[in-house]
Amino acid sequence: MDEVSALFHGFAVILTPMNLLLMVVGIVLGVLIGVLPGLGGANGVAILLPLTFTMSPTSAIIMLTCIYWGALFGGAITSILFNIPGEPWSVATTFDGYPLAQKGEAGASLTSAFTSSFVGAFLAVIMITFMAPLVAKFALRFGPPEFFAVYLLTFCSFVGMGKGSPFKVLGSMALGFALASVGMDTVTGQLRLTFGFEEFMRGFDFLIAVIGLFGIGEILLSMEEGLAFKGKSAKIDPKVVLQTWKRLPAYWATSLRSAVVGMWMGVTPGGATPASFMAYGLAKKMSKSGKNFGKGEIEGIVAPETAAHAAGTAAMLPMLALGIPGSPTAAVLLGGLLIWGLQPGPLLFVEQKDFVWGLIASMYLGNLVGLAIVLTTVPVFASILRIPFSIIAPVIIVICAIGAYTVHNAMFDIWLMIVFGVIGYLFKKLDYPLAPMVLALVLGDKAEDSFRQAMLVSQGDVSIMFSNPLVGTITGLALLMLFWPLISKLIALVKPPKKDEFADERPVD
Repeated sequence: MDEVSALFHGFAVILTPMNLLLMVVGIVLGVLIGVLPGLGGANGVAILLPLTFTMSPTSAIIMLTCIYWGALFGGAITSILFNIPGEPWSVATTFDGYPLAQKGEAGASLTSAFTSSFVGAFLAVIMITFMAPLVAKFALRFGPPEFFAVYLLTFCSFVGMGKGSPFKVLGSMALGFALASVGMDTVTGQLRLTFGFEEFMRGFDFLIAVIGLFGIGEILLSMEEGLAFKGKSAKIDPKVVLQTWKRLPAYWATSLRSAVVGMWMGVTPGGATPASFMAYGLAKKMSKSGKNFGKGEIEGIVAPETAAHAAGTAAMLPMLALGIPGSPTAAVLLGGLLIWGLQPGPLLFVEQKDFVWGLIASMYLGNLVGLAIVLTTVPVFASILRIPFSIIAPVIIVICAIGAYTVHNAMFDIWLMIVFGVIGYLFKKLDYPLAPMVLALVLGDKAEDSFRQAMLVSQGDVSIMFSNPLVGTITGLALLMLFWPLISKLIALVKPPKKDEFADERPVD
């Protein structure tokens, strides 16, 4: 049990007054970053990275990772209260978190999200502690075909397990792929679908689209409904937290399954955003109350939040062990390690034991501190619902505009945000799902790059997607998910109807 003794040594490293203070400051800053749409954990860490250059590497990484944990927690706040995802991975949380808050259970919704986030991170840190060598060897086997297979599985599972018409899901996803292809081709360097507009050269930023689709779109719908902000009289107290905790153990299977999905997507790396979507889809498919998902089910909050936090935490493992960032934030942290003179890789666990195990220990303690901070401030967040809509609507629009502007410091992004807001409004009116388009927009370019790299390696031979058991299994699962609606209908046609065993006992009219 060398890992346990090394972990206790890590706790001895971080349990100093300065490191604990930096941990609290990082969590608070991270929550604020997560609440503000458009800023994001990666941007927040990047902005504050220069502040850590005078610190020791251990203190610096503790503060920066705690900013990340805080952003993971904070992203659920605006998703649940305003239906505006503060972070990309919080999109799936809006599906049930917002409706539950509108029922007057904002406290239960927030408590479920925060607690699930903590559980996901805790399980992921345990995995990092005890499975680092095995996971490192596994991740080394991933090349372009394996990466594309993971993205394909994410897309196909959303088609197979999504609610509503599969054709509407495919149509929404196709539009997202089209938007993701705008800008510069990363393989050839040529411009695509820019139509002469210089602003389109950088493509459509995911955060701007999300702010418009969910934030402005929801405001337009609320205005149409008569400027009524539902759930504004919600009140909670500490009893709500305890009552919610009593309900959460019933969803232990969903939490465990979602944590496994999140850890898989964090290590491979797939990312917190697809992990949250995939976990939500699995929960909806396997839950007894799956038909009620989207109407305010706590299980629909538990699944995406657990998976997102597990993925965000697990992404640190390939970054430390292999130097492969599993998320945008991990990439920023990787740059910080290089600036501090630390070379990520297997030798880091040998040459910098204090740093590595201090960081792992800070993951345990940082998430615990984060949970305590956000839970004690739940009444503050829930009280926002009591603000009249006529006051809060302009504030939300201004926050969305600031968030959109800060992405590239360009006024054009604000106009894009408004356009996406109108698209979001129309999609909701026509009953087209927004999530598939958002998912395709954020992952479309990455999936395309992986596919084209795989085709270059195989000289155009698609059979490379079945060239080894690993990529073949993932691709096979993806195809199964894609055609699952058709397969389920065929099974229903072939399967004989159940005989009514009480038919003979009923009186004939």
